[in-house]
Amino acid sequence: MAEPRSFVPVWLGRVGYRDAHALQQRLVERRTAREIPDTLLLLEHDPVVTMGRSAKGEHVLFSAEVLRARGVDLVETERGGDVTYHGPGQLVAYPIFDLAPDRPDVRRYVRDLVRVMSLLCADHGLGVGPRDDLIGAWVDLDSPHQWPGQEHNRAPAKVGAIGVKISRWITMHGFALNASTALEDFGLIVPCGITQHPVASLASLGVTPVPAVEALARRAVEHFETVFGATAGAMTYKAP
Repeated sequence: MAEPRSFVPVWLGRVGYRDAHALQQRLVERRTAREIPDTLLLLEHDPVVTMGRSAKGEHVLFSAEVLRARGVDLVETERGGDVTYHGPGQLVAYPIFDLAPDRPDVRRYVRDLVRVMSLLCADHGLGVGPRDDLIGAWVDLDSPHQWPGQEHNRAPAKVGAIGVKISRWITMHGFALNASTALEDFGLIVPCGITQHPVASLASLGVTPVPAVEALARRAVEHFETVFGATAGAMTYKAP
């Protein structure tokens, strides 16, 4: 029988993408070497467009120079998925978790991340769920307070994105949930390569007042405990 799960939650505040990525790489190495326990990084990013392993260049609609002039970084990364945007007002969660021995299932892990976002949205009266055809956390704009299920999701909008990397069952990257994110910044890209459905946020869906990202992060810790059957330590403000 697997030992009970536990993890250390870390609130980093607002962090540049490159710095957070380098931190993840160091922590993955240390987690693989069993030098640290499972660790959950919670943060928000400075404006950045990131390109995953399957990203298409044409899904970035402006040059790196134009993006820089607008204060938006452009970074290629090894996570799965296409192109996405991160910025202030968005909760980013990067679990550095060892899924072995009891949860070595990529599909289950992705569903678990959707479930955490769904529970966060439910805290604010929104019904959010998964789609089998499109990865992420989805809402129905025709019934934002109740998730109708994929087969009845008539007006889909994406409120949370997922992109992960898993090596030797150690996870890296994670999810980004839009709270008060400036949705017009998604117009810099074709988000996740999806042209047919819009992006949404807690604010655009009528949540008021919109919770601060740190408050969402603290609540996310509780939902990670529920979804992963784990116990969290006290929130810290500096990664190991």
